[in-house]
Amino acid sequence: MKPIVILGIFVADTAYRATRQPKIGETILGLSFVLGPGGKGSNQSVAAAMAGGRTHFITRLGRDAFADIARATWAKAGVIPEVTEDPESYTGAAYIFLEEATGNNAIIVAPGAAARISVADVEGKRALIESAGVFITQLEQPIPAAHRALEIARAAGVTTILNPAPAAALTDAMLGLCDYITPNESEAETLTEIPVVTVGDAECAAGALMARGAGAVIVTLGANGALYRDRTRSVHVPVISAGPVVETTGAGDAFNGGFAVALSEGRDVIDAVRFGCATAGISVTRPGTAPAMPARAEIDALLAKS
Repeated sequence: MKPIVILGIFVADTAYRATRQPKIGETILGLSFVLGPGGKGSNQSVAAAMAGGRTHFITRLGRDAFADIARATWAKAGVIPEVTEDPESYTGAAYIFLEEATGNNAIIVAPGAAARISVADVEGKRALIESAGVFITQLEQPIPAAHRALEIARAAGVTTILNPAPAAALTDAMLGLCDYITPNESEAETLTEIPVVTVGDAECAAGALMARGAGAVIVTLGANGALYRDRTRSVHVPVISAGPVVETTGAGDAFNGGFAVALSEGRDVIDAVRFGCATAGISVTRPGTAPAMPARAEIDALLAKS
């Protein structure tokens, strides 16, 4: 089985739980605080490795205590780091607000050294990207680096996945490099200007993205599961619940990591979407991002009974 290669960022998550967000100029008391590993690319790498994929993660780190957290996280999950150290910058951090009543979140990311990921960095990992079975990137690092990595992967016949988060303007040329694009509802709306509330809305947004060049689209829909659409079919995959929702942060990353593993194993794409939904379904029953990613045995057990 060829490896999964992921380009993205690591940040240290600083998670604050409170009844509501403060207004500008206001200070409120929080209910809890947790420091832990985050960053979409890193989270997806941990999810993929925990789900059984041989996973390499390309990124930049500073040389500081947050970088130590990154390396310890990857070592525990089995992620193979492909790191450029950048002592002139800092390892990134994220502010995460968690609403006590719902578990919903709002996030600010300061990527630090990862904001300096360059096309040259990607070219330096060309051979690794070309060796992959599946390549994933997102939009937290500079878009030119993501675009070049997708070009390299596509030219080598590697299956490409773009998780367009956080949402940003994308060219048709970049969308055309994506075998799969995996927005959530808000990202799909930003990319297409089609409000996504229902499964039907997601189908329309997916069609708009394919019209611009994407090979296939998976719109993740939270409690409504996911909508898969390609040139020949549109399939709604219901949510696969593992229990009460504790926190939704990282659910999309869990989905992408699990989906990539299933594709790398040669599963049918709808089975791969179900595998991704099961991975996410377990992750949301636990607090945190990377620490919430389930092991392969847990995913298989949930799928067996669902």
